[in-house]
Amino acid sequence: MADNPQPRGPLTGLRVIEFTSIGPGPHCAMLLADLGADVLRIDRAGGNGWPNPIMDRGRAAITVDIRSDAGRAQCIAAAALADVVIEGFRPGVMERLGLGPDVLCGQNPRLVYGRMTGWGQEGPLAQRAGHDINYIALSGALAAMGRPGEPAAIPLNLVGDFGGGSMFLILGILAALFERERSGRGQVVDAAIVDGVASLMTMFTGLVPSGQISLDRAENLLGGAAPFYRCYLCRDGREVSVGPIEPPFFAEMIARLGLEEFADCQQDRARWPELAGALARVFAGADRQHWIDLFEGSDACIAPVLTAEEAPFHPHHRARGTYEERGGLFHAAPAPRFSRTPGAALPPRDAAALLDAWASAVPAATKR
Repeated sequence: MADNPQPRGPLTGLRVIEFTSIGPGPHCAMLLADLGADVLRIDRAGGNGWPNPIMDRGRAAITVDIRSDAGRAQCIAAAALADVVIEGFRPGVMERLGLGPDVLCGQNPRLVYGRMTGWGQEGPLAQRAGHDINYIALSGALAAMGRPGEPAAIPLNLVGDFGGGSMFLILGILAALFERERSGRGQVVDAAIVDGVASLMTMFTGLVPSGQISLDRAENLLGGAAPFYRCYLCRDGREVSVGPIEPPFFAEMIARLGLEEFADCQQDRARWPELAGALARVFAGADRQHWIDLFEGSDACIAPVLTAEEAPFHPHHRARGTYEERGGLFHAAPAPRFSRTPGAALPPRDAAALLDAWASAVPAATKR
């Protein structure tokens, strides 16, 4: 497939090398590619073990044995032309391979070297294996999720790998690139999932001292303890999400459901079990579509709980173009959106053409 170098997003012209990893590293690279960056993925034989035709979109890929002298030299040569490197190995691995920041940034002082780990580059756990569930457990997030008396509910990998991981890695990379415009120098970005999740938790931990919320599962307003902030089963086995926290929205829900006897009990915690039971009985009395129709155009904060297969067909997503169909798969469209330089979810690119274009241009280390 021919390379497609036309401007296509606000990061057009940015050169990124992604050393293959799993989870947040590839997601960060996808976001950069969606917004116009040229991303070259350094793959190992057999890939990363988690082939993903959606998240792997938009970049060129070459297979390199980075443990060999020839492979190492190839990586060093490519990094000399790059603006950003992304790697997701345990601390010290890239140094042992001869591809650490001292080598790559030493030859290219403008390079931003992004490091993605769970535990960070130092600390007692830095060399320990871990996964999303462990990182959010140690950051105080997991303990607040789920029902009282039951094991914590696992929120997929959204909170750790992607909320605290890839999003903070991309924030660090873009911040370092902004600073480089003033100093002319790159730097190392140490993005640890535990750090990112700790930051995500500040909204909740900051409200606890004020008494506005509790992180106790039996009391947490935003964790499902309140009957007006949880999901309910419908007659057809599907679910609706209910979230009218503000009194006017709560009143709207109560009125449409015909539950006026509960109009004054939103803040009366003693009546919450009774309200929860009433809501459960009412929603179980009709199919999900009935409730979608009943609350159409309402501010009652009621929405269907859609599966990943259903979501692309929702009228709101169709109107906004939230998903793009390609090859039988629905791709989430690039986000956020830009008025002048929109991003694009592109197919794989040609690695040879990309490297030729980099080599023929002014090297990244000598630009500006």
